[in-house]
Amino acid sequence: MVPALSDMAEKQIDPRWSDLRTRTASALVLAPLAVVCAWRGGVAWELLLLVAMAGLGWEWGTLAKVARPYVFAGVLAVVWAAVIVAGPVYGLVAVAVLWLGMSLWLGRFAGYGVPYAGVGGIALLWLRQLPSGLDDTIFLVLVVWGTDIGAYMAGRLIGGRKLAPRISPGKTWSGSIGGLLAAAVIGLVLAGGLSVAAFAAGALLSLCAQAGDLLESAIKRRLGVKDSGRTIPGHGGLFDRLDGFLAAAPVAALLALCVQGGNLWQ
Repeated sequence: MVPALSDMAEKQIDPRWSDLRTRTASALVLAPLAVVCAWRGGVAWELLLLVAMAGLGWEWGTLAKVARPYVFAGVLAVVWAAVIVAGPVYGLVAVAVLWLGMSLWLGRFAGYGVPYAGVGGIALLWLRQLPSGLDDTIFLVLVVWGTDIGAYMAGRLIGGRKLAPRISPGKTWSGSIGGLLAAAVIGLVLAGGLSVAAFAAGALLSLCAQAGDLLESAIKRRLGVKDSGRTIPGHGGLFDRLDGFLAAAPVAALLALCVQGGNLWQ
């Protein structure tokens, strides 16, 4: 009996690239949306982050096995509102207060979700509000994406020694280095020439993004789940897609503050 063409095609697909089509399709939908909102700034960017932060809150509540996960969505929305109305310092105060309250109410582990998603969201909101916010935000977005793509491609093509097998068996040193180099080169390209500062900034943010990825992997390993959710086909949940941003965004905001200054109270 002659096998069907679809069966033959499936057998010919290299398992290393089995998820590439789905990941690419999701990226082609979400990436333009993120770029357009970042480009427009203002209400478009703020609403995008409201949806992201509320979604992360709901996802965290589900991961932490909270009876009413929407409570965390509301908590992260409150943090968002504090930044919009009063500025990032008040957002951080809201994070601290809500972190304490949720920890006392639902337990220490559940409470960690507030600063985990909240601090990164605050940084992304404030970074775009700077006079150079568009450039800074696009730099961060492209560097983190470059890290993900470079790590994915290098890891699949080269493979080799595992980076942290007890935390994330799929990650390799070759992937980590590939992501780091891709991000640093993107920093140079965005700077328009040979810039040590841009190269270093790209590399630093890449390291932070990879650390955020490993942190999320460690949390999933503790909880015994493969993905944080099923929101994004090919990528898993929002935390699976945004873990690098949550770790790199605060560092990007600190770099912008040190280099350019800015009013944290607005």
